[in-house]
Amino acid sequence: MISPEKFQEELDIIIANAIREDVGDGDHSSLACIPDTVKGKAKLLVKDKGVIAGVEFAKQVFKYVDSNLKVETLIEDGTSVKYGDIVFYVEGSSQSILKTERLVLNAMQRMSAIATKTRSYVDLLEGTGTKILDTRKTTPGIRALEKWAVKIGGGENHRFALYDMIMLKDNHIDFAGGLTKAINKTKQYLKDTNRDLKIIVEARDLNEIKEILKSDGIHRILIDNFNYEDTRKAVKLIGDKCQSESSGGINEDTIRHYAECGVGYISSGALTHSVYNMDLSLKAV
Repeated sequence: MISPEKFQEELDIIIANAIREDVGDGDHSSLACIPDTVKGKAKLLVKDKGVIAGVEFAKQVFKYVDSNLKVETLIEDGTSVKYGDIVFYVEGSSQSILKTERLVLNAMQRMSAIATKTRSYVDLLEGTGTKILDTRKTTPGIRALEKWAVKIGGGENHRFALYDMIMLKDNHIDFAGGLTKAINKTKQYLKDTNRDLKIIVEARDLNEIKEILKSDGIHRILIDNFNYEDTRKAVKLIGDKCQSESSGGINEDTIRHYAECGVGYISSGALTHSVYNMDLSLKAV
């Protein structure tokens, strides 16, 4: 993953771009009928059940739009919530509250859905020692929010993007002329460019597992689209030489079976690409 400083930079970009997109040259609905001197208060109301996420992000949005907005937090990120719960109150300029409303709701609804799904996967893995990872299958422009939500839900972040880790997948291997060639070229590239990046290599069958293991310096082998039996064999072959990760169509029904094969990690794109937003509202009080 990227550094905390780089992650915050990504959040700042998301907020600035979202406000630019939504507010433009002004929130004319509010400007038309609400004087800038009017003060108001609103509550973040839960109309669903799950794991709340995005509270800290909402605070950043409020601060960006109007540093005078005051937030009273009742429920923290990562807490299970139910219909009728109030997560926080925000108080200050009514115009400012309205200007932030849609971004706060859009982000929190999406983040809470991801955190809820992640928590369900974490619960399914309880006692196995296997950790759940996200992927790069995120919504363009808001990856930082979605990966933050995975962490809030109890999961772990995979690489953030193409630049913070090496992952040699099937197309890289085929374009490079084979597994060993791809690995050797990668090691030389890292040496030539003085980069310290971990290397993950995808294996499509047990023979490729064996070939990868002939090379040193591999951080993790991605056991992609294997059945249970071959996954167990792959884990035994890998042993403690490097980390192991299963991926490929793993869902709620199969995730624990793969974990019981002994893999250290399971990655799932479904954490971020197959969720339904949590129903939340920001209501004036």
